[in-house]
Amino acid sequence: MQQMLLDINPLPFPTLDNFLPGRNAELIHMLRSILSGKEKECFIYLWGNPGCGKSHLLRAIVTAYARKNAKSVYHCAENHYPFRSDSAADCFAIDDIHGLGAAGQAELFSLYNRLREDGHALLLVSGSTAPAYLDMRQDLVTRLGWGLVYQVHELTEEEKTQAMQTHAADCGFTLPQEICVYLLRHGRRDLPSLMMTLDALNRYSLVHQRPITIPLLRELLQVDS
Repeated sequence: MQQMLLDINPLPFPTLDNFLPGRNAELIHMLRSILSGKEKECFIYLWGNPGCGKSHLLRAIVTAYARKNAKSVYHCAENHYPFRSDSAADCFAIDDIHGLGAAGQAELFSLYNRLREDGHALLLVSGSTAPAYLDMRQDLVTRLGWGLVYQVHELTEEEKTQAMQTHAADCGFTLPQEICVYLLRHGRRDLPSLMMTLDALNRYSLVHQRPITIPLLRELLQVDS
């Protein structure tokens, strides 16, 4: 599957428009209101399981600010490179803060206090759990709970199936229900991985002039094993 993945188009860059809201409609409405200037909240904390879409949303907001010619900063704590908050920006997006060490936590604490005094920039952060359950310095945990806190809900299997079939239709092929069921049971369940597999499957089908079936999918996945 490695070569097949090289031949397909890359996944679209994260935006609010290509995020399927599912049970997150209220959160998406809030983020759109912030971008339009209708909502003045400056501190938002997102939490949820891996693959629920937290990183997508943080990158989408950073991109939206950049398109407005506003400076934005994105940092993922899981990458383990130093987090610096001394730059001036209109939006700071700090992803996976549960991965911050002591120095990173101190830096985020300082950033929160500075932005609270300035009162204009957005601080959007994400973590693996609700603020109260983070294993981090308590004064930082307290501040994270002062702003808006949203759980990002993962799509249900029915919603993922609908998303996959819609994606397939947009690409010009029909996706059998059993393919969706198989992928949800045997593959990576996050939506970007599912979509990438579908694109590879479509390409594999076209190259070999064979219909999209479970045996074809198994053959494709076997290539990658």
